[in-house]
Amino acid sequence: MPDSPTYPRICTAPRSSFFLFGPRGVGKSTWARRQFAEAHSIDLLDEGLYHDLLADPSLFSAELRTLRKGSWVLVDEIQRIPGLLNEVHRFIEQRRLRFALLGSSARKLKTAGTNLLAGRAVRKTMFPLVPRELRGDFKLESVLQYGSIALIWNASDRRAALEAYVQMYLREEIKAEALVRNLPGFVRFLPIAALFHGQVVNVSAIARDAGTARTTVSSYLEILEDTLLVHRLPAYEARLRVRERKHPKLYWVDPGLVRAAKRQFGPPSAEERGPLLEGWVFTLIRTHAQESPLLDDMFYWAPVQAKRVEVDFLLRRGREFLALEVKSQRRFSEPLLSGLRAMSDLPDLVRRILVYTGGRKLKTPDGIDVWPIEALLHALESDRLWPGG
Repeated sequence: MPDSPTYPRICTAPRSSFFLFGPRGVGKSTWARRQFAEAHSIDLLDEGLYHDLLADPSLFSAELRTLRKGSWVLVDEIQRIPGLLNEVHRFIEQRRLRFALLGSSARKLKTAGTNLLAGRAVRKTMFPLVPRELRGDFKLESVLQYGSIALIWNASDRRAALEAYVQMYLREEIKAEALVRNLPGFVRFLPIAALFHGQVVNVSAIARDAGTARTTVSSYLEILEDTLLVHRLPAYEARLRVRERKHPKLYWVDPGLVRAAKRQFGPPSAEERGPLLEGWVFTLIRTHAQESPLLDDMFYWAPVQAKRVEVDFLLRRGREFLALEVKSQRRFSEPLLSGLRAMSDLPDLVRRILVYTGGRKLKTPDGIDVWPIEALLHALESDRLWPGG
């Protein structure tokens, strides 16, 4: 079989020490080894090395002392031994070593007492492959069906790779790291959490369907978030006459993972397409926001008094806002604009955009932009999402 393609990532390498987080298989190690080919590498997935350092952490310091001042050090899966960060901190200060610290989970690094380097290392996240990276290989239907995690995308059998990925996650992230006491309960929880992709989080409903306690479900959601598989998007709250909802929406980081958790592998159904497309656009925006001044914050908008009115994404940059609604329909119709029109009085709202899967770029008399997916991709890649960009 020919070698799998290696796609150039839009993730830029910082000049000083940094954390790089991302789900397993997303391509962190491949990118880092290319960016820092001369770096001294310490891979904590190497079980022999892992157990040696676990038994005697001083070996880590002894190895670092052999390096020249100012050298780069690449440490993969740093969350496996969080205590090493104390030595990382010391060698940054004393020998000006620079560290690329890779991890697939932030959970253990958030525990009390863990040294997060006191601002001496920036934090970056690597997401699944986006169209700018895939270029001519990008096919929206393939992404919605299988996702675009590099490990899955490059597999000869994407369905089998997705099935194996979920088992790998349960085995290596959840069981091996002892993140839950009741693994069967977590296994029951996963497909139910996947059903809430693109929806307001209802912990009580998930707990009822999973047959487990509400507090347990809350901890399970935190695990999914800490292992970078999901993100909770807060509701926009402002001092307006209308109160906004306060419960966040749940988004999985990749369409393929959502479907694998539900054990759905065929072409997406019409009911699936909307949430899958919406979630993919959310990850797309987060990816580009890391590499450009795209936004300062992000929310969804939904006034309490109109339960069926909602806008998927509200981006804030400085004092200005940009609203983005995502629809999977191929044909434009006026009802698709109801949410964007309902928020027309929001102060400092400078642009409203409807993204759909049709091919025509339009503008309504009241100033709403109607864009095909391709127009959104072009705006993100050229930094022209905001007016005047």
